[in-house]
Amino acid sequence: MDPTRAPNFKPPSPDEQLIPPPDPISTIPKSGPIIPYVLADYNSSIDAPFNLNTNTKLRNKNRSRRNNNVDISSETVISSNSTSNTKNHKHSIPLNLSDFQPLSDDISSASSISSSDAENRKTESTETSNSNLLSDALINVGVKKHQIADLEEVPHGIVRQARAFEDYEFPTHRLSKKLSDPNKLPLVIVACGSFSPITYLHLRMFEMALDSVNEQTRFEVVGGYYSPVSDTYQKPGLAPAYHRVRMCELACERTSSWLMVDAWESLQPSYTRTAKVLDHFNHEINVKRGGILTSTGEKIGVKIMLLAGGDLIESMGEPNVWADADLHHILGNYGCLIVERTGSDVRSFLLSHDIMYEHRRNVLVIQQLIYNDISSTKVRLFIRRGMSVQYLLPNSVIRYIQEHKLYVNQSEPVKQVMGSKE
Repeated sequence: MDPTRAPNFKPPSPDEQLIPPPDPISTIPKSGPIIPYVLADYNSSIDAPFNLNTNTKLRNKNRSRRNNNVDISSETVISSNSTSNTKNHKHSIPLNLSDFQPLSDDISSASSISSSDAENRKTESTETSNSNLLSDALINVGVKKHQIADLEEVPHGIVRQARAFEDYEFPTHRLSKKLSDPNKLPLVIVACGSFSPITYLHLRMFEMALDSVNEQTRFEVVGGYYSPVSDTYQKPGLAPAYHRVRMCELACERTSSWLMVDAWESLQPSYTRTAKVLDHFNHEINVKRGGILTSTGEKIGVKIMLLAGGDLIESMGEPNVWADADLHHILGNYGCLIVERTGSDVRSFLLSHDIMYEHRRNVLVIQQLIYNDISSTKVRLFIRRGMSVQYLLPNSVIRYIQEHKLYVNQSEPVKQVMGSKE
C-alpha cells in the first residue's frame, strides 16, 4: 500500500534504519528468480486428445452383457469407468460423486422425488446405457434450499476472522498441505489493499495471476490471501476494518476454492508496511508451519509473492514514497506479480526504475486479456448516488453493504473519484 497514507509518514532517507526492520533474510526460504518452464520439460504431450475408443469398447461390452442377461450394477460400471480412465484417460476428469453435497430432505426442485423413486431410478439405470446411468446417479447430487437462495453466502465449516487481535488465528482452511506436482515449487500469493469494498476486479486479479503462474513459471499456487489494511490507513471512503474483512470473506467463500482472508494487518494498532506484512505470511507459513509437504514427505519452504496492480508499482517509482530497503526486501526476497492496468506501461517502468530492474527476474507482469477497470472508489460513488452496483460486486457483498448502510453518507473529492485507479 502507498506509504504516504501512513499517519506518521515522513519521506525516507537513503540511510534510514527501518523500525522495526525486516525479518532476517535467513528465515525466508531461499528460492531463485522466477524460472520459466518449457514444454520440453514434459515427457508427454500436454494437448493429447482423449482416447475415445475406450468408452466405445466399454459400451459395446456392457451392451453384449445385457443381451446375455448379465446383471451390471452401477458400482461395477462406475468402477470400470474409473479403471479405464486411470489407464487410458490420463487427461480426462472422472466423475467422483463423493465430491458433491448429497441432497437432504430439505431440497428444492428434487423435493418431490421420494427415496423409493430415487432407488427405482438407480435400479433402472443398471439396465440402460452409461450416459443414462450417469444422469440418474446425479439425482443424488444437489444443494439445499437455503443454499439456492444465495450461493455466495457463508459455507458451513469455514471460520470467520477475529475482530480482536487476542482471538486472531492465521487462516489455513484452503492452504494446500501437500504439493500435487513433484516437479514444481510452492507459491502463496498475497494481495494488500483497502478493499473498500472488494470488487470483481480484485477477484479476477488472483485468477489472472494463477493463469500466468501456471503457464509461465515452475511454481504451483498452494494458496491466496487478501490482507486488508488497518483503520489507521488515512484514506477517504475507508469503511471500518471489520466490515472490509467480512466483505472480503463473503466475496471469496462462495466464489473461490483457494482464496482466503487474513485479518492480521487490519488488527494492527498502527499502519503496517507491506514488507512487514509479507514477513508475517512468511513467519506463519514457513517458520511456524515449516512450509509444505512434497510428494516424498519432506517439507520445503513456500515462496510468497505480492500481487499488485500497475498503479501501485508505479508509486514505487515516485521519489520519497517507498524506502529503498523495503523495495529491496519486497522485490528481492519475495517477488511481485504485477497486473497491468488500462493505460499503464509496466514493462517500460520496470526498465526505467533501478531497483525494480535489478530484481526484474523476481517480477512477473500479468497482461489483462479482458480489460477491467472497476474501482472501489467509483463503486462508492455509485452507492452514494443511489445507482446500481449489480455485477460489479458479488451479490453477498452488495447485500452486506445494504444491510450495514455502508458508504451512503460519505463524501470524497470528485477529482479523486474520477481519476482513481484503485
